[in-house]
Amino acid sequence: MSFSFRLRGKKAPDVTQTPAGEAPGLRSVLCRLASENRLAVFSALVILLVVLAAIFAPLLTPYTEKEMDLKSRLSPPSAAHPFGTDEGGRDILARLLFGARISLLVGVVPTLLSMVLGAALGMLAGYTGGKTDVFIMRLADITLAFPSMLLAMVIMYTLGSGLVNVFLTLALVNWASVARVVRAETLRLKSAEYVDAARIIGVPRLKVIRRHILPNCMPTLIVLFTLNVPSSILTESSLSFLGLGIQAPQASWGLMVNAGRQFLYNAPWLSFIPGLAIMVVVMAFNFLGDGLRDALEPR
Repeated sequence: MSFSFRLRGKKAPDVTQTPAGEAPGLRSVLCRLASENRLAVFSALVILLVVLAAIFAPLLTPYTEKEMDLKSRLSPPSAAHPFGTDEGGRDILARLLFGARISLLVGVVPTLLSMVLGAALGMLAGYTGGKTDVFIMRLADITLAFPSMLLAMVIMYTLGSGLVNVFLTLALVNWASVARVVRAETLRLKSAEYVDAARIIGVPRLKVIRRHILPNCMPTLIVLFTLNVPSSILTESSLSFLGLGIQAPQASWGLMVNAGRQFLYNAPWLSFIPGLAIMVVVMAFNFLGDGLRDALEPR
């Protein structure tokens, strides 16, 4: 004798979908951020202004970052040159605005590359386990064993100067910390009931990672992104200051600080203004990252 049952009025749950409530929605995050952390909102506005200034730099100044006027070299701030000129007679404001493009690119592009590489390896290590986990984590430990600045200098010496090499260097330096954080999140999510259910019914491993692990790691990745961008900007500024990063005649904030250090006594604005710009942008990204962390993880 056989019995058959049919469920009426209710649909069986789809275990291939991430349960609601695991990650807060974008609207709730923005509302919580706006109501609880005004400093983070102000920092976001500062970053937006810097991005807009970099995009519309040709409209904000009549000069270019490479235009030289030796007759007005080392001129103090004036109506014609609001931030003064450098040793080659180039307008500091123009170099600051055009240099923001490179500094922001150096902050965003290598961070995205390191996030993609680190997140992929971290989720693979945490979900697969075994020898794969051991190999990836030991590789991350080797990378983290070196001071980041020293490792970046060695890679830049090997690859040579240039913007693309700066991107690759910063991505190789920063992927390991992302991988360790994502691995820890993956280990926590791996034991969730909906992940167990998906594995039991035979959902492929990559699909489980894509549908369940990755969406719930996104809040952590967003916070890591906002915190790693200023780190990349500072590292690039240090490399350019040492002569290993962006090379003249391109405009970079770190390169501007390095070029102005020999004129600190008679033209301090050469180093002070780009140094102040670096400090403001780095602090803005850090405050925004702290605010997003509190909004995405209220507990």
